[in-house]
Amino acid sequence: MVIATILLAAGGSTRLGQPKQLLVQDGQTLVRRMADVALGLQTGPVLVVLGANADRIRAELDSLPIQFVQNDAWADGLASSLRAGLHALPPTTDAFLVLLTDQPFVSPELLRQLIDTQLKTGRGIVASRYGESAHLGVPALFNIRYKAEFMQLNGDVGARKLIQQHLPDCADVLFPQGNIDLDTPEQVIRWQSM
Repeated sequence: MVIATILLAAGGSTRLGQPKQLLVQDGQTLVRRMADVALGLQTGPVLVVLGANADRIRAELDSLPIQFVQNDAWADGLASSLRAGLHALPPTTDAFLVLLTDQPFVSPELLRQLIDTQLKTGRGIVASRYGESAHLGVPALFNIRYKAEFMQLNGDVGARKLIQQHLPDCADVLFPQGNIDLDTPEQVIRWQSM
């Protein structure tokens, strides 16, 4: 089974005032850390979608065996980056993981759990459940049959919308720290003090 990983790294981080992809955790930028986690799965290609700050982020990842996908329409919102990544998937892809760069507590174990849950349940979507709430989101694994629906998304809409639309075909894995955002300086300070 070929599982590609789409790492979304195109955003402009306007509320933060600096590229969140280049924030440092334990001596490593978040985008580098997430790319390493994705590559460690060894389930298929890793595609990194670039947009704002593309040159700086590309320089951070240049030594890795990943595929860069340029999204010149990144300012149109998350959906454009998803479409760019999906458009670049090889035809042999059976499923794809969607990852963000600003979820610092994503681990290889979490991603393996998503894959194992899909294999056990046969569900077309396996999403992360943020704590005990009903909130489901990324990282999430999607069967390739959902590609066409993703290609119809527009604006600042992402995987969460499709997860909500297809709950009967969705399994979940607990990820209590999934709702930690790094969108503002205050949120970054809170994260760095954890």
